[in-house]
Amino acid sequence: MNELLAAYRYTTNNWAQIQASKLCGCCNCMQIFPPDEITAWAGLDLDRVDDPAAVAQQTAMCPRCGNEAVLGDQSGFPVNAPFLLRMNEAWFQRTLIRPAIKKK
Repeated sequence: MNELLAAYRYTTNNWAQIQASKLCGCCNCMQIFPPDEITAWAGLDLDRVDDPAAVAQQTAMCPRCGNEAVLGDQSGFPVNAPFLLRMNEAWFQRTLIRPAIKKK
């Protein structure tokens, strides 16, 4: 699987991953920040606030731009400017991701 596609899966339902991370980055605005700057989360119904499974399904919102495109370093992918730029190009600049063509 393409690494950008694999990394994108870690930008949703990422509460536990973000909590375990030391550094986060936004694939939209490409800013890098510590996870304790994240104060907004999406995806939790108020009637499920005490449900640990529901809490774990929350998605981090970037503290700089508000987008739900935050990747933590515990995802296993780099949180640095070059990788965030590649993610931005793939997901926000509408760059097509294709598998490599295998030559015979």
